[in-house]
Amino acid sequence: MSVNTSFSADARASRAGAPVLEVRGVSKRFGALLANDDISLTLYPGEVLALLGENGAGKTTLMNILFGHYQADAGSVRVDGQELAAGHTRAALDAGLGMVHQHFTLADNLTVLDNVALGSQPLLSWRSRHREARQRLLSLATEFRLAVDPERLVADLSVGERQRVEILKALFRGARILILDEPTAVLTPQESEHLFRTLRALVQRGLSVVFISHKMHEILSVSDRVAVLRRGRLVGEVDTARTDRNALAELMVGHAVTRPTVSHLEPGKPVIALEGVGVDTGDGATALHDVTLAVREREIVGIAGVAGNGQGTLARLLSGLARPSSGTLLWRGETITRYSPRHFVARGVARIPEDRHAAGIFPEMSVWENLLNEELRRAPLWRAGHIIDRRACREHARRLIEEFDIRCDSMDMAARLLSGGNMQKLLLARVLYRRPDFILANQPVRGLDEGAIAFVHERLLAAKSRGAGVLLMSEDLDEILTLCDRVIVMYHGRASRALEVAKVTARDLGLMMSGDLDHVPGAVPA
Repeated sequence: MSVNTSFSADARASRAGAPVLEVRGVSKRFGALLANDDISLTLYPGEVLALLGENGAGKTTLMNILFGHYQADAGSVRVDGQELAAGHTRAALDAGLGMVHQHFTLADNLTVLDNVALGSQPLLSWRSRHREARQRLLSLATEFRLAVDPERLVADLSVGERQRVEILKALFRGARILILDEPTAVLTPQESEHLFRTLRALVQRGLSVVFISHKMHEILSVSDRVAVLRRGRLVGEVDTARTDRNALAELMVGHAVTRPTVSHLEPGKPVIALEGVGVDTGDGATALHDVTLAVREREIVGIAGVAGNGQGTLARLLSGLARPSSGTLLWRGETITRYSPRHFVARGVARIPEDRHAAGIFPEMSVWENLLNEELRRAPLWRAGHIIDRRACREHARRLIEEFDIRCDSMDMAARLLSGGNMQKLLLARVLYRRPDFILANQPVRGLDEGAIAFVHERLLAAKSRGAGVLLMSEDLDEILTLCDRVIVMYHGRASRALEVAKVTARDLGLMMSGDLDHVPGAVPA
């Protein structure tokens, strides 16, 4: 195990003093959902506390309580020993809390300076204090190596530059405690490295950081302590220097987790291929431009790229929800002419959608109905051409629940009540039992715990071994570099050539994700 324990060398010593932030017995309920259950945490000056947990574990809810967006049902939050007024963002700001959200909260039509200073000064005095604010912003940018142009419109900034503006906005308002919610979710590896350098500079000056993430390698690299949430409860805290990935994974899920072994097989014939394909979306989504790629039997091809660079349009195309405006889409060498999800499923396409809640399930329908909603017109589930055989359907669903280990109180329960991991198992069961020829896996492990991730990866690798071709879309480069045989990078709707994973690094992919699609792996950037 390689852990950077020098991120904040004095953090452990600082814990002998008073904490800068205390969370005491915080609970928050949304209807029947207990999002936070009696959580207590402390944060000390110059310390990075990582908050680890799968989606739905309660991390973001807790941070929104700290920042005053939500009001806790029970418990309190103290800064420097003083209790914060519950549910008041202004009280959190005045106490020195700053929050950088996963989805940025900047006004695209305003300049960097306007965004940073907005709300921090009275509007009547803004014009007279413009020069002073500009100088302060530039001073902060220089001190923390966050290069920005105060006069540029936010709409013209890259994702990494926007994040710098968010951090500067918090510092401009005097933040001493910085909350970062999944800060690298939309960054390239190079932008993530720049963020970590910035955090080092911040903590060296006494700033305290709460770092929310589900990326284990980042947490081990940047934090001093790790607090783990599971289903709304704090299940453990540990010094980063005294733990490793396996121990944290076990803490997250409650048992030891082993990732499956990856074997690189001899690929077969192309299952699905795009030749110079373009897609005009017309709905604000990123169009595709002259995309050429192929997915062969017995291989997993990864699609890497910062979110919003055409992956969604490509997924819609390969699901039958969009059609090419130019070029050709081939299925086993035959040009596809009929575009609909029904026809694609009939050909042998399995779809694991990016958003399992919005596009994967019918929330109010039962588990067994969701398991079979692509199969009801197939014998023996469908009798006499128009009658659903309910007994056969339920027996088929029971077998799938058992085979894919879907944890549910009853097959009659609403699918929306399943945990994220079990919801994903439902989607896998629905499409994989048919032994499809092609699997479109779009962010298949997003927000899942280590146990569920291992299960999903195991099933995808088993499908590959049976002869299926898999296209894996993921924003996690570790997942792509571990699981895939070849990788393609997307940028502004264009696709790079396919590269052998064994010959590329995360740094290579990061350069390509920044727009250098012709980058040669191993070459030093000019």
